[in-house]
Amino acid sequence: MNDPILSLDKVHTHIGQHHILQGISLNMKAKGGATILLGRNGAGKSTTLRTIMGLTPASTGRINFKGKAIENKKTHEIARMGMGFVPEDRAVLFNLTVEENFRLSMIEENEKTHENLNEVLELFPALKKFWKTKAGLLSGGQRQMLAIARVFVCDHALLLIDEPSKGLAPIVVDQLGESLLRIKDKTKVILVEQNFNLARQVGSDCFILDDGQVVFHGLIQDLALDKTMMKNYLGI
Repeated sequence: MNDPILSLDKVHTHIGQHHILQGISLNMKAKGGATILLGRNGAGKSTTLRTIMGLTPASTGRINFKGKAIENKKTHEIARMGMGFVPEDRAVLFNLTVEENFRLSMIEENEKTHENLNEVLELFPALKKFWKTKAGLLSGGQRQMLAIARVFVCDHALLLIDEPSKGLAPIVVDQLGESLLRIKDKTKVILVEQNFNLARQVGSDCFILDDGQVVFHGLIQDLALDKTMMKNYLGI
């Protein structure tokens, strides 16, 4: 039996008077790996992640995580159920050191989270060098690594990662891709990404959103062969 770890059923989300998500239905398999959300700017990708996380609550529809309804839960309640979130703006705390950012991200500071921390620092070795440095002094790429790494110190069943490559130099994107490949082997990831090459490297299952609706679901390798779909919905 392989029930989805996450499912959205006819989810609508409004931000003010704007109807952003218009009946989105998604199923994310419980097995490890990365599911990719693709689409042009304004398609509803980030709002989908924020709605799942309870930051921009759904107006109507059902959201189930690990078999439990979460559409009416608070963000901190969803996080404690085992869901992590890396927002597009990275949201690291600039006035705190790298170490302090990590410690603050721990739901519980115990032997297990410190084991996870040691493992994470092997994934992101550059962060060791800046352990006592304030996050605001890091480069954009280093701050992105910190944003992803600090979420990973807790045992999350699902990670939501929004546009991790945005604004990063190509060499940093390559390093990020390698890290994401290792992370997806350990936990389920939902990745919003505009860089199609990175998305294709990391993920297999993908959804395309357009005007707040799902217009494609399938394997990203099949999508790459569909030139009409790529042009119409991704501008590639």
